[in-house]
Order: sequence, then C-alpha cells, then structure tokens
Amino acid sequence: MSAADGFDAVVVGSGPNGLIGAVTLAEAGLRVLLVEAAEEFGGGLRSGQLTGLDGFTHDWCATVLPLARASAAFRDLDLPVEWSFPAVQAAHPLDGQQAVLVHRDVAQTADGLGSRRDARAWRETVGAAARGGFGLADSLLSPLSVPRAPLRLVRYGMFGGLPATLLARTLFGGERGRAVLAGMAAHSMVDLRRPITGGYGLLLAALAHQVGWPVVRGGSARLAAALVTRFEERGGVAETGRPVKDLADVPRAGIILLDLTPRQVLGVCGERLPARYARGLRSYRYGPGVFKMDWALSGPVPWRDPAVAGAATVHLGGTLDEIARGEAEVAAGRIPERPYVLAVQPCAADPSRAPDGRHILWAYCHVPNGSAADMTAAIENQVERFAPGFRDLIIARTSHDTAAMERHNENLVGGDIAGGYSGLSQFVSRPVLSAHPWRTPLPGVYLCSGSTPPGAGVHGMGGYHAARLALADLGIRPGSQK
Repeated sequence: MSAADGFDAVVVGSGPNGLIGAVTLAEAGLRVLLVEAAEEFGGGLRSGQLTGLDGFTHDWCATVLPLARASAAFRDLDLPVEWSFPAVQAAHPLDGQQAVLVHRDVAQTADGLGSRRDARAWRETVGAAARGGFGLADSLLSPLSVPRAPLRLVRYGMFGGLPATLLARTLFGGERGRAVLAGMAAHSMVDLRRPITGGYGLLLAALAHQVGWPVVRGGSARLAAALVTRFEERGGVAETGRPVKDLADVPRAGIILLDLTPRQVLGVCGERLPARYARGLRSYRYGPGVFKMDWALSGPVPWRDPAVAGAATVHLGGTLDEIARGEAEVAAGRIPERPYVLAVQPCAADPSRAPDGRHILWAYCHVPNGSAADMTAAIENQVERFAPGFRDLIIARTSHDTAAMERHNENLVGGDIAGGYSGLSQFVSRPVLSAHPWRTPLPGVYLCSGSTPPGAGVHGMGGYHAARLALADLGIRPGSQK
C-alpha cells in the first residue's frame, strides 16, 4: 500500500483529533507523516507565556480536560502525563450566598444544593450518569456506533434531550441546583432554550464525579507533547511549519486525515470535491465565538466565598435566568451586557503554573461569530462581582477577540472554539450528508476535526473514529501490525 515517497498515511493538523488519528494509524503499523502549519504541535493544547512574563504558563485554549480522562481514545493510550486535580471540581458563585461547589463526591455535592428534593434529584440524574463505568461516556462519544450501555443511554436521553432551561426547572426547585446545571450546560455555546443543551450539562456534571476535572501539570502542551512522542515512538514523522493549502502540498498516500473544519477542507480539496458534497460543506454552520482574556496576578483571586479558591473551573453568570438570557442574546447575534463567563484558575490544581505566591487566571465569554466587540470590561466586571478587589491584583493582562483566536488557529472560524454549531441540527450529522461523516467522497481522504462527531472537546474521538474507519476500509484491524 505504501506510496512511492514512503508514507502510507498523512495527517494534516495536530489538534487533539489529528494527534490521536496519527497515533492510531501509526500503532496499526502504517508509516505516517503528521504536518502542522503552526510552529508547535497541539492546536488547542498549546501553552505559553501569553502575558509576556517569565514563570507564568498560560494555555491558549483548553486547560481543564475531563473528556481526555473519559474518552476511549485517551484511555487506550495511557499516556505518561501527570494529572493534577483541584480540591473542588467546579464552583458556581451566587450573589448573597455561598457558592455551589461540585465535588468528586456525589453526595457532598448534592447536600450543598439547599434542599432534600434537589439533593435527591442530583443523585438520581447526575449521580446516576456518573455510575457504572465508561459505558455511557463511550456511547455518547461514539454516537453512530452500537451503544455500549443502551439502557443507561435511554435514561440519560430522557433528560438530556431537553433544553437546559426546562430540565433545570423540572429537576430543581431551588436557585442553586438550577444555576449550577445552567453553568455546566452553557459550555455548549448553544441557546439554553434549545434541545439537548440539558444533555451537555448532565454529561459535564457527571464527569466531575466520575473522572474529575483535572489539568495537566505544567500546561496542556505537555499532553500534546506526550502524543507526539508516542507517535514518533511508533515510527511516525512529525513536522511543524508545514501549511497545507492544497492536497498537492502533501505526499501521495493511501490515507489522508484532515484535522480541519469545512471551510479549510473546501480550500484544500477545491474542485476535486463533488458539487453536492461541496455544497454541504459551504452550508455548514459555525457557532458563536469567544473573547478570551489571560491575567497574571500578584496573588490568588479574592473570591467573596473563599471555597471558590479550591476550584480550577469557575462559572460566572449568576442564576439560571441570567445565564440563559445572556446565551440567548449571543444566539440572536447580540452582545450581552452581563455575559456568562467561564473562568479557569489552573493554580488551584497546579501551582507550578506561576511563581511562588502568584497566580494566573484566564476566562472567556461567548460573543456572536466574528464579533469585533471588546469584552474586557464586561468579563472583568463579572469577575469583580464575585471577587471584589480582583483588579487590584492584575500584574499583566492580554485579550484575544474572535479575529485573534482565528489568527492563532485557522480552525477557530470566527472565534468558534467548538468547530461548529453544537445544537441538535448538527449534533450527529456534522458536517455533511454521509452515513460515515468522517469519510469524504475523495478516495482515501477523511475528516477528523471537532467538526465531525462527537463534536467539540479534548477527547480525540474525531481522530479515533476517522483513523479506525480508514483502517477498516483497507482491511487493517486497529492496533495490529501490517
């Protein structure tokens, strides 16, 4: 099968999906070339001194990685990275009362919701989703495969198919349970009044109990480095600074995996694509963008509720109604006055990210795709709301609007870090009309980005499914040698 230049397969793009796809192919015994346009591997798993100060390690995109702990793609590899877990998996501050804390322990979390009814509802929904091994996660991350846990999937679907607003009001009578579920569901970047947003919230909350919400000690780039090392150990060749603008830019090979979104695929494949398939790519819908900020701080964030300091992930948005209103504004193409802000304080789990006594914080809010709005004040106002005196600790800050996010990574079209709209209309069918959405009409060419099922997140399953499908098309069993 080998091409004349010696490569059996080429992988374009080294985000988590491209890296997992490359490793999967290499572990099957193929000679694989991995090319990356940027000067470093990782895509959303890159880290650096974003505020320009020595000793502060910031992540460009992903920091808290529960899906990497839960997905079959990463579990199978058992990479030698050091995971650091915060004392509290996630926190949700509220005005005038203690924050809602999500712990590894289901009962401890449930007891903090303020009523017996709400505690029972948490145990019977989120707690139930967290029990029983990885069958449910595997079923959700392989949406076109035979379910690993069909009964659990049916039960989950009864709740998860609902809009987050309806699910929260159905399950919980009090403000605390409703708010924390909304904060979880808003990770979807979808209007919380839309179907399946409840499912996003349930899954993320369940993962906090099942595998935790950890960070990689030393920065997310170390996870990418571990994948590159595993790939090279299996004989793979990895090259940075290799932009691909056309399929002719890569060596001939029997398999080509593209860790690209539909817009980039159109550019790379051009007129080779059948008209109908090209139309499907052009009609692909991108979701909201993000405005991201990174801060270097002289000390820990002064949360009004000190317990929030123990959480690596903090959801800043207040009540269910407030979060839902802000996300609805973004979905309608408007800028919310008080946006939902997802904040991460990595030093809560990994103090090595900053010099002794100092801290880092990053946060983003959702904005309409391609928005040029400067959300600096709005984001800092939300932090200050729950941590008065926060601004006094800022040593340095940097911000990235949607254009800056896309410049850093062309897959983040209009600042969309999810690889496309994550609502029901694209949940399974993304990106185009195909029984196997990872396979293109071009022989040997496959898609493996977050624009393919199961969608966004550092789980690597897009690359996992695409690579395994490519191997099956060639009659090669994954994990075997040629």
